[in-house]
Amino acid sequence: MPRLTPDIAALYARTALGHVTREYPNKMDHVLEGPADVQGPRALHPIFFGSFDWHSCVHGWWTLFTVYRLYPDGAEAAEIRDLADTLFTPAHVAAEVDYLARPSSRGFERPYGWAWCLMLAAELNRHETDGGRRWAATLTPLADAFAQRFAAFLPLATYPVRVGTHYNTAFALRLALDYAESAGDATLAALCRDRALAWHGADRDCQAWEPSQDEFLSPALMEAELMRRVLAPAVFVDWLDRFLPRLAQAQPQSLFAPASVSDRSDGKIAHLDGLNLSRAWCWRGIASALPPEDPRRAVAYAAADCHLGVALPQVTGDYMGEHWLASFALLALLVPDPS
Repeated sequence: MPRLTPDIAALYARTALGHVTREYPNKMDHVLEGPADVQGPRALHPIFFGSFDWHSCVHGWWTLFTVYRLYPDGAEAAEIRDLADTLFTPAHVAAEVDYLARPSSRGFERPYGWAWCLMLAAELNRHETDGGRRWAATLTPLADAFAQRFAAFLPLATYPVRVGTHYNTAFALRLALDYAESAGDATLAALCRDRALAWHGADRDCQAWEPSQDEFLSPALMEAELMRRVLAPAVFVDWLDRFLPRLAQAQPQSLFAPASVSDRSDGKIAHLDGLNLSRAWCWRGIASALPPEDPRRAVAYAAADCHLGVALPQVTGDYMGEHWLASFALLALLVPDPS
């Protein structure tokens, strides 16, 4: 199985350091309420102004803080620490929170950016250094704001969103649940579980009509990975029997064939590299929940390795993928090995 190594971690850290402060090009999620709102990314978002878009900058920082925690003596550690001390300040966090208070920002980055900001906070909650604790405390007002947004939004969300892009609700709940558990937010954790069960508890015989041309998430596997986190192991195995009843036969075949990427300079088409990485993450998570004697376990791990073999060499190279793919590679590589 491919594993995270110090060399791979260093590559991903160097890559993220090269884009989290790269302000342009920038695809903004910004509603203009008047002429005064015509401002650049850094003026509006003093922390998350790089990486082509706000959410990619957030999970670029997740990559950096994850590498910093795992390899505190790595060659990039001092640069990560110094840059974090410069950007993660109470004043900068307050400005990010103030942006959310704009009337036109109600839907800003919902739900993908919300979830990644909570995932970033969850990562910082794992840090035991003085710097890590300081950054975690500094980010808390922004994490609280997004947790409150989830708490207000989820009761209104009658239906799931099953697309393979930023609007996918299973991905958002999966990350939000990690945060809720790390932060001891029992209310948010319960909301995430309740929505997951309401949306997906009765799903059967998934046809897996994917991928679409610009997906970076598998609607089918993302749902399964969410339910793995929500359900007790034995209950999840039963749910998976119903959701993917032919998994042991590697069906539906579409879930086992890595996506082909025809043009990595096209940002939307480059999403498909992310699909291969996120599928690997989901397959590894699903496999980890299956008993050792379950034949589906080996099938799922093999599918993960197949997708990683195609996708890992593409994490760096063209900026349209490079500004975000390392985060998805890390998600997959951080799933513990089977034992």
